[in-house]
Amino acid sequence: MRWVVIEDLGEFLGVAGTFLHSRPVLHTVPLTVTETLRVRGPQAYGAEAPVFGVLEGAGAVRGAWFRTPPYRLNLTPLDLAETEAEASVEALAEQLAGLGHALPGVSAEQATAGAFAKAWQRHTGAKAELHQRQQLYRLGELKPPSPMPEGRARVAGTRDRELLARWHEEFAEAVGNAAAGDAGSWAAARIRYGGMVLWETPEGVPVSMAGTHPMVAGQVRVAPVYTPVEFRGRGYAGAATVAASRGALAAGAQDVLLFTDLANTTSNGLYRSVGYRGVAEFEVYDFLG
Repeated sequence: MRWVVIEDLGEFLGVAGTFLHSRPVLHTVPLTVTETLRVRGPQAYGAEAPVFGVLEGAGAVRGAWFRTPPYRLNLTPLDLAETEAEASVEALAEQLAGLGHALPGVSAEQATAGAFAKAWQRHTGAKAELHQRQQLYRLGELKPPSPMPEGRARVAGTRDRELLARWHEEFAEAVGNAAAGDAGSWAAARIRYGGMVLWETPEGVPVSMAGTHPMVAGQVRVAPVYTPVEFRGRGYAGAATVAASRGALAAGAQDVLLFTDLANTTSNGLYRSVGYRGVAEFEVYDFLG
């Protein structure tokens, strides 16, 4: 087994593409992020160039990681037995620390994230602090909210760019992350491929948004879902999410996915009520010091 660092997106997809497509649900984040990088270019998530890596063994890719600085390392589950996976995670932490990578944290499936966080502490002395526990959901049978709020869904257009950019920044601040790249460019990209649904009141006032990433490997991930504070508690987020999910299904998605913060009982209850079912738990760690 050996970890190989790759700096070119095309090379990474050539090496890791089959592996990523083999488990599109669990690999939804690397699939959607690399698709965004492919379409929008290497600066889609910021000024620094992204970097990637794969775990090679027995003639196949057994795991992969990527990082779009300044964001956390994202690591896939490893296609290995438990003891082999732990040893491989340890080797990755040692390699990245030795290469001088300054990681702000890691995001991965629960067991993988915890193992890497402990290994990073051992090799760097940094403190690993649990930032968030997440639930990955997959849509079963879509069930519209009952009762539905008044209003209607519509796909965001060019006139909504400023609104989407502002809400994108508000959402990022609310979840404790910096907005990915330039908010205006992000909004323009979403509008170009029809990747944002707005729920608006009967008077035509937008009150909530639910986005979708482009379909890749048959899966579409819903994100972000955001309702400004003054409009919450009226069912708008559920209505927008259902509309975005229905659009993904109509486009031919085999799997419609989303992540939630497990500490937010309201959003978890909402997504379960409209037909989403839990698949796996993920954890996000921050590295301090």
